[in-house]
Amino acid sequence: MAHVHVTSTGSNFAHRISSGQHTLLADEPAALGGQDQGMAPFDLYLAALAACTAITLRMYAEKKGWELGEFNAELSSTRDAAGKLLVHRRLSASASVSDAQWARLLDVVERTPVTLVMREGATITSERA
Repeated sequence: MAHVHVTSTGSNFAHRISSGQHTLLADEPAALGGQDQGMAPFDLYLAALAACTAITLRMYAEKKGWELGEFNAELSSTRDAAGKLLVHRRLSASASVSDAQWARLLDVVERTPVTLVMREGATITSERA
């Protein structure tokens, strides 16, 4: 389904992440001891959800023949009093989208593949190479 490889760069907490022909850097901000050379892990977490959100809604709108224009998904996270992560999505489109269309898009966005996995959780295993 998906495969990524992470390699240290020798620059404190910065790591190169690759998947196929694509590469990006992950790091921690200076306040946490990093050099801020790339997105922090929780930024990447939100980025995965934002990308899936935008791609899924674009696919859905195209299938329906709806014009979205420039689509934006702005995501933020906080923690509640019990420490549970709360993620909020704020969506916008530059084209004129009716209230009925937005209602449908907001319904669809609740079932994007990454949304569903993040809500249900995943089984994570580890082993020594």
